[in-house]
Amino acid sequence: MPRSMTAFARTTADFSWGSVTCELRSVNHRFLEPSFRLPETLREIEMTLRELARKKLSRGKIDCSIQLAFNNTDASVNADLDLAKRYIDIAQQIASEIDQPAQISPLDIMRWPGILKDQDVASDSLHKAAVETFSGAIDDLLEGRQREGEKLADMIEQRLIGIEVQTAIVRNHLPEILTHQRKRLEEKMADMAAQLDPDRLEQEMIIIANRSDVDEELDRLEAHLDEIRRVLKSKESIGRRLDFLMQELNREANTLGSKSIAGVTTQASVELKVLIEQMREQIQNIE
Repeated sequence: MPRSMTAFARTTADFSWGSVTCELRSVNHRFLEPSFRLPETLREIEMTLRELARKKLSRGKIDCSIQLAFNNTDASVNADLDLAKRYIDIAQQIASEIDQPAQISPLDIMRWPGILKDQDVASDSLHKAAVETFSGAIDDLLEGRQREGEKLADMIEQRLIGIEVQTAIVRNHLPEILTHQRKRLEEKMADMAAQLDPDRLEQEMIIIANRSDVDEELDRLEAHLDEIRRVLKSKESIGRRLDFLMQELNREANTLGSKSIAGVTTQASVELKVLIEQMREQIQNIE
């Protein structure tokens, strides 16, 4: 079944020292493009999270936000004063070089990287907890994508049935359309028969009949419908494959319209294009 690229997941996991909350938002994209908003204490594991995302996802723009919450009963927020002093010394040295005073606010210092520290929890514990929570959030995201994908598959199936209806209409009317067209040609050429070579006249009629015969286009349309249904049952990433098949369907619909010699085939060509475009828009969201 197809998976949508549009989904949302939010997972919170509790631990002895506090909790980790991971929020994922996913929208359609040609490739996989994850972006992360992480606390400074988790910056080291960003590549690990990216690799995990690549293993479970193949396409989509993923926005990930991870937050840590610590139990108030333990330690509170600490500051790395030694690091702050080094920052201040460097700022003052730079200020002396440009002959301007270093206007440093304590609140500004608190915003500098690495100054504020959360509770004294081992980094390994934090990193492991964050990875586990992120993995669980991706699983929830995949479930949401799957549910949305099933709805997209139902919508696509309805359009496929609509295309089958249109091809059946053309097939049912095709014999009478060709008979009517041949009769019109014979009537028009009857007056010119004395001026034209009979063999040449027959060749022209064969060429015109071949140009107006759409059996081959109808066969290819039906073959594409079978292939789309087969692809929809695949467990792999199918978005690009379906997009290619939409192009092939559109090509046959255009050819059907260009060969049209009756209102029935013209109308069918228009209806086919509408149905194909409706599918194509939704397929952009399929992974």
